[in-house]
Amino acid sequence: MMLYPRVSLYALMLAAAGIPLYIHLPRFASIELGLGLGVIGTILFAIRLVDLVQDPLIGWAIDRWPRAQSLFASIAALGLAIGFPLLFTAQPGPQVVPRLVVILVLLFSAYSLGMILLYGRSATLAASPTPQALMTLASFREGGMLAGVVIAAIAPAIFVALGAGGQGYQAFGLFLGAMALGIAAITLPIWRRPVVLGDRLSMEGLRQAGALRLLILALVNSLPVAITSTLFLFFVEDRLLLPGKAGPLLVLFFLSAGLSVPLWTRLSQKMGPKTTLLIAMPLAILGFVGAALLAPGNLAGFALICLASGAALGADMVILPAMFSVALTHAGLKASLAFGIWSFAGKLGLALAAFAVLPVLEHSGFIPGGTNSAEALKTLNISYAVIPCILKLGALALVMALPTEEPTK
Repeated sequence: MMLYPRVSLYALMLAAAGIPLYIHLPRFASIELGLGLGVIGTILFAIRLVDLVQDPLIGWAIDRWPRAQSLFASIAALGLAIGFPLLFTAQPGPQVVPRLVVILVLLFSAYSLGMILLYGRSATLAASPTPQALMTLASFREGGMLAGVVIAAIAPAIFVALGAGGQGYQAFGLFLGAMALGIAAITLPIWRRPVVLGDRLSMEGLRQAGALRLLILALVNSLPVAITSTLFLFFVEDRLLLPGKAGPLLVLFFLSAGLSVPLWTRLSQKMGPKTTLLIAMPLAILGFVGAALLAPGNLAGFALICLASGAALGADMVILPAMFSVALTHAGLKASLAFGIWSFAGKLGLALAAFAVLPVLEHSGFIPGGTNSAEALKTLNISYAVIPCILKLGALALVMALPTEEPTK
């Protein structure tokens, strides 16, 4: 059956689109467009304010017009196909900020539409609305996500090696646009399945289903990843002094996450999702501690940290959305609006990260790709490793407070 592989492919497209927005964008905008880190952080935070209204509305619209799944999926892909070539061919100039804002609103809106549709239709896309089937769907979906992340992480370096200019970003933008159109056509059949709809969503319904506490956990847990995603290129290039190694390290990180997904899925089916998270999260905490203590030039040490923290990310990606889907399905609630709120929670974490850490870095005197003082590099180290470690400990405490779930097998 080609259903699950097509789900993986659509997830791949979305993940390949997400990485440029969350990892490549800060460095591209600062070096290629000449924007200050504070300006970039403010732009990303302002777009999140749009998402505050937009993401729940997208979820409501998907539930309101269930027969328009194919149309929604196609609009999402088309927005990505138009937006990425525009983004990565942008040039510095007096109007660069408003142009960048318009392009990013288009891209984030298309990305939101695709993500909410994909996650909100879990019960529809799964072979059956059972916890085991939802977890299996999640493993295919997140496997595709991680494959897309690996492609997006390494693609600019490949284009540079093939002779592309501008750090490979212009070719990267065209590649992402073409890929979105191709995958949209291949995956169209999955959106023709009969839609499984639930009851009207309410905050009380979310609370009774146990989904509200999962939303809070999702927000807190998104913050450490959001901060490290925003600062990853800066940390590797400027703090660890490993020029040219960021791409391979990103690939290693996400390969570790992808290869760990089947392990976490099986472990969750055997031991339950809560226990699995309690095993995985300390790996991320150890990774943050290790990163804070690394000496410049320690490639092998950071590669080990990427392996451990990547594996921990694999558990977060597959288990938390599946737990949310199971809670909604058990309660018979409409999922797309709920995943609109879920999507906003995750992106709010990214916005808070950019809005909080980028201006602080700029104030410390940090210059991407330039000569930095010890104080600026210390601020980068604290921002990348210490603060996420503290936040991850908070997320771990929230997981410990969750009710123990039965294994999903």
